[in-house]
Amino acid sequence: MVNFSLTGKVALVTGAAHGIGFSMAEALGEAGAKVVFNSRNQEHVDKALAAFKEKGIEAHGFVCDVNDEAQVKAMIEKIEQEVGTVDILVNNAGIIRRIPMHEMELEEFRLVVDTDLTAPFIVSKAVIPGMIRKGHGKIINICSMMSELGRETVSAYAAAKGGLKMLTRNIASEYGEYNIQCNGIGPGYIATSQTAPLREPQPDGSRHPFDSFIVSKTPAARWGTPEDLKGPVVFLASDASNFVNGHILYVDGGILAYIGKQPK
Repeated sequence: MVNFSLTGKVALVTGAAHGIGFSMAEALGEAGAKVVFNSRNQEHVDKALAAFKEKGIEAHGFVCDVNDEAQVKAMIEKIEQEVGTVDILVNNAGIIRRIPMHEMELEEFRLVVDTDLTAPFIVSKAVIPGMIRKGHGKIINICSMMSELGRETVSAYAAAKGGLKMLTRNIASEYGEYNIQCNGIGPGYIATSQTAPLREPQPDGSRHPFDSFIVSKTPAARWGTPEDLKGPVVFLASDASNFVNGHILYVDGGILAYIGKQPK
């Protein structure tokens, strides 16, 4: 029987206080894992802990900025002492700045790259020694369709996510012999609070132009939901994917496979 159970596993999902991170952490908890997450402030940690409790999920929250290596090291030490060695890491924390490249300040570019690429390096580096000691581990990096495609206003995000795709493949290459699998999930356009402004109806009641664009480019003819990521993350976190390594699983409703409709 294929084993999707995560019973007894410790799963760290960065930035899981809300959005797709919360949904993926919920799925890992429903599969039996002990959920650990971080946020940069205590208020967000407390709200998320209450939300996990309401759903019957055992969760442990920590205040930590994943861009700060010293804070990450301290958090991993606390997790190992209070919960156990991390078996599953989901590098989910990320940001985006939608600014034309020629108008973007260097500091903004660096912030996006630091959060979306350097932070996954920092957190992965911190958990890999424990995974080597245990003889197994799962690292799941949340990439993006922007790992494959470019689009106006997202130069920093696309650069970071493209780099994260290659970091994923390199971790798989470097640590596969230790029974550590590193894969990525590339979400398509997901209906969250972050993308809500792109789906707001126009004053005349018509659909937002970007909303219409995405639906027309998606064979599934809809935006994804956070729930659409639950199955993929459990698969990549479980023993069912033990021979899957260095792969990016795009959960995009078919966008990357689709050239688009011919204009009428």
